[in-house]
Formats: sequence, structure tokens, C-alpha cells
Amino acid sequence: MSALAPKARRRFGTTAIVYIALLAVMIVGAVLVNTAGRNFLSPGNIRDILTGMSVLGFVAIGQTLVILCASLDLSVPYVVSLSSLLGATIMAGNPANIIPAVLVTLTVAAGIGLLIGLTVTKLRVNGFIATLGAGLIIKGYLDTQYKGTAGSMPWEFQLIGATGVGPVPVSTIIMLAAALLVALFLSKTRTGNHMFAVGGNEQVSRFSGIRTSRPTVVAHMLCSVMAAMAGLLLASRLGVGSPTVGTQGGYDLLSIAAVVLGGTLLLGGRGSIWGTIGGVAIFAVMDNVMSVIQLNPFLKDVVRGVIIVAAVAVYTGRAIESRRPRFGRDSQSSMYPSVDLQLAMDQEKERDHEPTS
Repeated sequence: MSALAPKARRRFGTTAIVYIALLAVMIVGAVLVNTAGRNFLSPGNIRDILTGMSVLGFVAIGQTLVILCASLDLSVPYVVSLSSLLGATIMAGNPANIIPAVLVTLTVAAGIGLLIGLTVTKLRVNGFIATLGAGLIIKGYLDTQYKGTAGSMPWEFQLIGATGVGPVPVSTIIMLAAALLVALFLSKTRTGNHMFAVGGNEQVSRFSGIRTSRPTVVAHMLCSVMAAMAGLLLASRLGVGSPTVGTQGGYDLLSIAAVVLGGTLLLGGRGSIWGTIGGVAIFAVMDNVMSVIQLNPFLKDVVRGVIIVAAVAVYTGRAIESRRPRFGRDSQSSMYPSVDLQLAMDQEKERDHEPTS
């Protein structure tokens, strides 16, 4: 019976565990909210939770792609702020400018991601340093050019951040649609599959014939585009662009935390978009419950930190347990093609060095 226990536990994937944890958080949250005289499942409360998911969800989707490639993006809060200002100033309250403003904003964000990706892959600069430097450059530009809010969002665009279908905000629907497209991109395209391979082992991926720079560059471009969509959404809610809206939200660290909480390995190679959405939902439910029960704001970060550390500890233990029987030379097969390739290369080298009779 004990020998079957690890196999039984491995039947539950990381994403499934995330949603089981989300269900547990919702049950505990419902009890706490009811003690405060509120209904956790009321349409208004559900709308608040889903609204809290949308902006962080966009940023976390992009961050997932970058982390899958064993990189990181700390420039996202500055891209969020820049995008809100670009969208608001180009629209200038005119609904005829909505499409041009969105296209220009997303193009500029994609250009920023392209430069970051090339810096990481061609100049071999660590992703942490490259994105930190890019973020500081954008911050310097924002501090120099903008002294406060700027631009104006037309009423038609503000409806995106203010309306919904029943209790589900339009912004959350758009975010989930983006998550679906990115999930399909990861599972159905060659570049998406290569992101997992490059994050798992870049050297082995290169030996396999994969152009290892392309997945990382694409990941950084999509990450910046998702941050730009978050910036446009925030501008639609505020009605103006703001040079500090991204940094005030702390979307760099929160997005990384949501990705890790969703089960994506911080070292790359394993993870899922839907796990990240589950991590975002856990944060949204926690924030909603702590706001309703009027918990000390400083304790919110304490609770977040405890949950993140606990989640990483659980995932690390599962990863060690699942890998232990698969990495030996006596194993029949491996779940990871990169491991099979590496073992085959090692065996080939041993054969080459064997003395001939």
C-alpha cells in the first residue's frame, strides 16, 4: 500500500492541486466573510473578486511564458504605466482613436519585449538584470516626461473596465480569452513547445536542433504585450493614464508570486497557464476576504508570503519525488525528452572511450 502511495499522489497534477487549494481558500473565505455579516457568493462580491483577477491575470500570463524559458521580467510595472499613458494620450477622449491607440501601444510594448529578448539571448545578459535595466530606462522616461496623469479615455473604452455580463466583468472575459489563446499557443505551436524545452535544459535543446533564442525572445515580447493590455485596462478604469499605476500595483513581484503559486517552476521548463490563473484567483480571493473582514493591510503581505513559501515547499517535494525514479540509468523511459537525450549522449561518450579488443 505504501509503495502505491507516491503513484496515487502523482495522479494529481500541479494544476489540479492549485484548484483544490483555491477551493479550500474559497471555503475558508466564505466562513470568514459570513462571520462579518456578508455573503461571499453574492453577485457583488463575485464581481469584486473577478475584477481583482483581470489586471494581475494579464501580467501573470506573460510572466508565465518568460519563467517557462528560465528567464524573468521585472520591467512589467513600468510597461504597464507607459502603456496606460500611451493609450490615454493617443485616444485623447476621441473614440475614433481607440483602434490606432491600442495598436500603437501594443506595438511599442512588443518592441520593448523584443529588445529585452535580444539582450538576454544575443548579449547573454541575465534576464533579471536585463529587465531591471529596461525598467529603469522606462522609469526615467516616465519621470522626465510626465509629472502626473495625462490623456483621456473615451467613454466607449471605459466601458471595458466598468461593464460586465452578469457578475462577470468584461475585462475578466478578455483576460480569460487571452489565457486560452496563450495556452493553445503553448500546446499547439512549435515555438510554444520549445519554450518548455529551452527552460528545461537550454544546452540539450541546442543539441536537439532547437533555435534556443527564438522562444525566449517571443516570450519576452508576449510578456510586454500582456503588460500593455493590463495598462490599457487600468487606463480604462481610471479614465486617464498614470506614470505610477504599474509600480503602485506591484505587478512585478505579484505576477511572479502568482506564477510560482500556480505551480510553474521558477527555474523554467514546467508550468501551465491555467495553473497561473488559479494562482491569480487565490490571490484575488485572499485580498477580497481580507478586505471584507478589515484585516490589517500589513498582515496581507504576511499571509501572501506564508502561502507562497508553503506552495513552493509542496511543489519542490513533489518534483523531487517524481524525478527520483526516472533519472536512473535503469529507467525504461523518461517523461522529459531532454533527459533521454542527455542519457543517450552520455552512453555514446562511454562507448567511444571503451578500449577496443
